[in-house]
Amino acid sequence: MKLFIRHIALIAALPALLFCTALPAYAATAYPDKPVRFIVPYPPGGTTDLVARGIANQLSEHYKQQFVVDNRGGASTMIGASLMASSAPDGYTILLVTQTTLSINPNVVKKLPYNAARDFAPVTEAVYVPFVIAAHPSVAANNIQELIALAKSKPGSISYGTPGTASTNHLGGAQLENLAGIKMLHVPFKGSGPAMNAVLGGQVNLIITGAATVMPHVKAGKAKIIAFAAEKRHPNWPDIPSTGEAGLKGYSSGTWFGIVSRAGTPRAIINSLNKEIIAALNTPELNRRLTAIGFDVITQSPEEFGRFIKADMVLTGKILKSAGINLN
Repeated sequence: MKLFIRHIALIAALPALLFCTALPAYAATAYPDKPVRFIVPYPPGGTTDLVARGIANQLSEHYKQQFVVDNRGGASTMIGASLMASSAPDGYTILLVTQTTLSINPNVVKKLPYNAARDFAPVTEAVYVPFVIAAHPSVAANNIQELIALAKSKPGSISYGTPGTASTNHLGGAQLENLAGIKMLHVPFKGSGPAMNAVLGGQVNLIITGAATVMPHVKAGKAKIIAFAAEKRHPNWPDIPSTGEAGLKGYSSGTWFGIVSRAGTPRAIINSLNKEIIAALNTPELNRRLTAIGFDVITQSPEEFGRFIKADMVLTGKILKSAGINLN
């Protein structure tokens, strides 16, 4: 009789048990049930905006909810990042991060309005932007070895323009100086556009920036490529020599973009975002559009992206410290 009662009790409890077991799956499939805010810590119209809007469109289509891009530029991405850091950990706010946000700022800003190591939950890296070293046509160097020789013959006289102090482009210049044993003159501007214009006008000798920024001017004969800032040639531009093949081993310059949510966001939501952002970046249309302008699409698991961020923060810190770069 007791055994029969236990069986009856178990059968009666089964619906409740099944309901409880189904809760996590239901919670994951229910996300999102309202629009998601996608913060981009840069003004509209730039390359970060292009990447974010491409991803947002794909996510909106898949989830049947709007992923609304919210451009909050300024203060070297700190405005947008601090908004992310103060948001609820529910997956309804995500942030496009760059190397500036998570690797450079923590090393050059004493009073950062967010904690790069603790405030964010990594979702995935999105793209890597490889840099090229380009020059005004009047510069008496056509490859990296000639540039190094020229810089050594005139210490501090070869100038390079960047979007600003402690930018990823400045980082690329400092790393080049360190590895090549040269001294150049850093000239910061308020954005990539003015820096590129200064090179085109001959006021500055060099620029280290994304290939897509330079290529139209190279085709017009207004600038020339010295080298790709990488160990090997880039498949999109196989005719451009790399710094590595020219003998400057260990030099690689570029920048990366990724996606994070607020620390504490449920793992089911992080996993869902990871899966769908990777799918978005690999849709033929978006992938083709990004690679055509010089981006390498690179995606990772949340754990891999977290490890990458930590390693990049350390490496970036060493380069910045060696070059004496800070914003304090």
